[in-house]
Amino acid sequence: MSCEFAVIYRWRLKPGLESQFVAAWERATRAIRTERGGLGSRLHRLEDGSWLAYAQWPSREVWERAGAAPAANPEASALMREAIAESEPPLLLDPVADLLLPVTATGQEPRPT
Repeated sequence: MSCEFAVIYRWRLKPGLESQFVAAWERATRAIRTERGGLGSRLHRLEDGSWLAYAQWPSREVWERAGAAPAANPEASALMREAIAESEPPLLLDPVADLLLPVTATGQEPRPT
């Protein structure tokens, strides 16, 4: 079983700045993964027009250290902030069970064993 620490982020974006936000989120997420130890994230647009990102971390401690450090990509972080109209507090998730199938780096799901 692989249970990492996870965080859910939620936003409402300023109309017309969605593409800017997505591009900046991608740059920031790549930098966080490379420089701060994050395991990656998925960005979702919800049916009500709000946005949600689910990010995984090796542990809460790694996430806390990353949050205390300067932005991994300051320019991307600034572009994200500029596009956000409203932000909700993050939801911190301590998984207790994990039944998701892992996806390889090529995007191919492994065959169940």
